[in-house]
Amino acid sequence: MEDTKIIHRVIRRVTGWAVISFFTEIRVVGEENVPKDGPIIVTATHHNMMLDPAILSLTFPYRRLLHYWAKASLMSHPVARYILSSAGNIPVDRKSKDRRKLFQGTFDALSQGQAVALFPEGTSYTEPRIMQVKDGAAWAALEYTKWTTEHGNSGDPVEIIPVSIVYTNKSKYRSCVVVEYGKPITMDEYKAEFLSPDEGAPRTAVKRLTAQIERQLTETTINAPDWDTLYAARMARDLLWPEENINLDEFVVISQTLVDLFCTPDLVPNFASIKRHLLTYYSLLQSTHLTNDVLTSLPLPPTLDPHRPISLPSRLATLSVLIRDSLSCLIRLPFFLIPLAVHFPSYLLARFGARLVEDEEETQAQNKVVFGLLFLFLMYPATFFFVWAFLRYTPIGAFVAAAFVFLFAMYHNKLVNDNYEHAKRLAATWRVLVGVWAPKKWDLSLNALAQYTSPQLPPENPWIDRSRSKSRSSTPGSSPNLNGSTLSTVSPPSKSRKKHRPPSRRLIRHVLRARIEAVKSLASLFDQLGRQPDKRVRASSHLVRLFGGELDSDKLSPTDGVGGTVAVIDEPIGWRSAKEVLSFLIQRGAKIGGLERRVEGDWAAVSSDGEGEGIEIESDALKEGLTWVPPAHDQS
Repeated sequence: MEDTKIIHRVIRRVTGWAVISFFTEIRVVGEENVPKDGPIIVTATHHNMMLDPAILSLTFPYRRLLHYWAKASLMSHPVARYILSSAGNIPVDRKSKDRRKLFQGTFDALSQGQAVALFPEGTSYTEPRIMQVKDGAAWAALEYTKWTTEHGNSGDPVEIIPVSIVYTNKSKYRSCVVVEYGKPITMDEYKAEFLSPDEGAPRTAVKRLTAQIERQLTETTINAPDWDTLYAARMARDLLWPEENINLDEFVVISQTLVDLFCTPDLVPNFASIKRHLLTYYSLLQSTHLTNDVLTSLPLPPTLDPHRPISLPSRLATLSVLIRDSLSCLIRLPFFLIPLAVHFPSYLLARFGARLVEDEEETQAQNKVVFGLLFLFLMYPATFFFVWAFLRYTPIGAFVAAAFVFLFAMYHNKLVNDNYEHAKRLAATWRVLVGVWAPKKWDLSLNALAQYTSPQLPPENPWIDRSRSKSRSSTPGSSPNLNGSTLSTVSPPSKSRKKHRPPSRRLIRHVLRARIEAVKSLASLFDQLGRQPDKRVRASSHLVRLFGGELDSDKLSPTDGVGGTVAVIDEPIGWRSAKEVLSFLIQRGAKIGGLERRVEGDWAAVSSDGEGEGIEIESDALKEGLTWVPPAHDQS
């Protein structure tokens, strides 16, 4: 019974605290799609290791208990069986060729009206799109449907609830999560075919159901044909929403719209140059561990330029702004000093845990949480007993000590966001100032800089079946988009390689220069699209259905069945007009008009060889025959 799953409830509570402490916000969308009771199979995306089931269990509507699959062999020992069962796991005998035996634990849970949760991708991975959805969930749902039919079970039919867990930056501390519960998938459309005596009919029904699960997961996640397209779209999003004030309810559709934009073949004549500038800036931010929102918030007035003949009072007045920001951090520090000192070892352990898996982005956040939590398991009880001892171990003292520890943890979580942002900004300010005022000979040469201008890619996951994604590309040099159609890539994928991180002072001027180039290039893109309002922009078919556009029904993009070669779903290629896309982005807060303004701090983006400030980004457009004219007030 659900009320006996004590270990599950304890784990859910503890991991819930850990997840809430790590992420700033967990936004839940589509709760109304989850039934309050009755048998359901929950199929969730799996891109962040143990944090995915923790977030899923924490956010699942009505506090329903989720039963996860576990190997039957792990439950052979009575003690292990009790622990795993109490934790909400159900046995799955993967060695059995009899599907009834394979799913018996699932049948038992579903027949009691419970919820079974699984991750149909089969592994946790870091890729620019959903790479695979396996058949397990579809087999379990249809086999249960067949089982209830044969046994005359009159209970509620099983439904599948697709769930997408999307991270704004899954390895970053104090980032955000969007959990979207999709519309239930019933067995009505697949039951007759699955029960048919015709040869191959059950397998075909399973493939069709798996394809429907994949379609829903794809429509509620961000999918790009390659890393370059995804990174360029991310960089554009960060520039359009510089203060990270994007609406999380529409984070996925906004991000996918930008991905589609950068998937459009021959979008504008200088498209390759625009994409290259965005990727260069993205890569340099990766190398320096800086973020665009922090750079945007920095006060970098021209009076800081060491090469301008500015009177000392003005220069000191400008420096006083930085000193003031530093003091403001120090002033607020005493209010946060004690919780910071107590939690500091936890931060160090979390950082150490992340470094152990530098090449596995999907594991970094998990290690940060686990390593930090291990220290807190020692620190919080020690604090409790210390306070209780101070109160002479009285019963009231125990209550007061427990309340103190709880409030102390809440106080830390309440203050950490503001202090963390101020600390990042302060550190970035002085790093930029040192980099700008350092001798130009300290800058990396352009040859040495080249290795930092291409984003570092995650290594390939060996557990992913890549033959399926390759089968979707019908032409050389093309990549499948989220609908399975082929798109010409601007450049071949960058190779992943280990990069030695140089001192940030040697990269700062390059970063600021790349920022200006990226901003002006993005402004050029939207300026050209604004002059061609009727231009067709590639769009995901589900976004066309939501926001309008055209579907080329005569150009179907086959989506292969999982593990097979027979096309199960044909998706038309979608298009939206440039005018509608621009309107869509502006209505959701994109600062498209702000891109044309002069970027504060452009004086710092001098060339590393000291040859002046030459930030003539529009020259790329002019060389390629464009008529883009920069705003009159921007003469940099």
